Amino acid sequence: MTWEERLYLAAHPFAYPLLRAAARRGPVVRVPGVGVVVNDAARAREVLMDGDTFRKDGPGSPGELWTPVLGPSVLLNMEGEAHRALRRRLTDLFVPSYTEALCARVLAEPLERLGDRLGRGATLDVVDAARVMAGTVIGEVIGLEGGTEAAYRDLFEQGERIVAMVSLRTRRLSPAQVRRARAVLDPLGDTAAKAYLAGDESTVMGRMRALGLSEDEARGAAGAFFLTGTETVATLLPRLIAVLADHGQAARVADDPALLDRAVEEAMRVTTPTPVMLRSVHRPARVGGVAIRPGDRVLIATHNCCRAYGPFDLDRPHPPELRRLWFGAGPHFCIGYPLAMAQIRLVARTLLAAAPLVITRRAAARNVLIPTYRHLAVRSEAAA
Repeated sequence: MTWEERLYLAAHPFAYPLLRAAARRGPVVRVPGVGVVVNDAARAREVLMDGDTFRKDGPGSPGELWTPVLGPSVLLNMEGEAHRALRRRLTDLFVPSYTEALCARVLAEPLERLGDRLGRGATLDVVDAARVMAGTVIGEVIGLEGGTEAAYRDLFEQGERIVAMVSLRTRRLSPAQVRRARAVLDPLGDTAAKAYLAGDESTVMGRMRALGLSEDEARGAAGAFFLTGTETVATLLPRLIAVLADHGQAARVADDPALLDRAVEEAMRVTTPTPVMLRSVHRPARVGGVAIRPGDRVLIATHNCCRAYGPFDLDRPHPPELRRLWFGAGPHFCIGYPLAMAQIRLVARTLLAAAPLVITRRAAARNVLIPTYRHLAVRSEAAA
């Protein structure tokens, strides 16, 4: 059993075996109590590209899950012209030039400290470091001021507790869960609103105001970025380093920086930071020969789609239907993709600069939505 399989089983001891069993039943299968499960990358892309038939704002969709928490006007629970209009206004928000400059600025000191620790031969917990980095960046996005490492750890843990309320079978949050989530998100929304009203266009919230978003839209976007962006990046980084180390590729990528993006993409395929995606069916259609009806729930098993292409292989090209499927496709392709990649590149470069790295201790996390390590301790052999 690989460590990635251990992570998935630790996070979802019952749902994960069922998810993998569904993959063996065919590219598209109807599973009682779950919905129509899509296990094939090409069929998954067809679903994601058809926003009129397969929507995020109906029963069993992400909209039903998150609207009570985030409000009605965030990209992840919208469709149609309203969604297109909001997305057009946000098109320039996270362009690569801006996100790279933002991450380089706010992560400069944390990365310098991280590099110094590895250079001295100290053992580093990549999980903790990734959480601090992700919290630092999202704190900057929301408009938090004067944060410390402890504050950023706490920020990440608050988001983790909200996301942990959701399982692979969850359709909606209970009223008590909604109250707990709002207790975390409302103060963050207040912080975002303060930055929005200040109107400083060097900040993300200030840029939202300049782009014509309302205060409520900016608050909702800040909450969505916090929930969807922080944990995705923080869980991916330790798994990226572990996958490279376990397959003997860390030194190769460290020696050839041009390989980094390819390594990140292949690690994302294997780890699949978004294991499933949900859609609600709004009109009759067929997917992979399976008839679907309005009201059906479609579960795109992104993990099954990605793992169908085999184990980690840095030299394997990704076919067009697979390309960045873990970030979605079509009208809902992740708008924060450039920000996520900017963070991952910077932190991964710093870690790999200390290669060869040896993993001295690790354990899988339990009771989490996105599989990850509870801790992953590494040490630089170059320093020794």
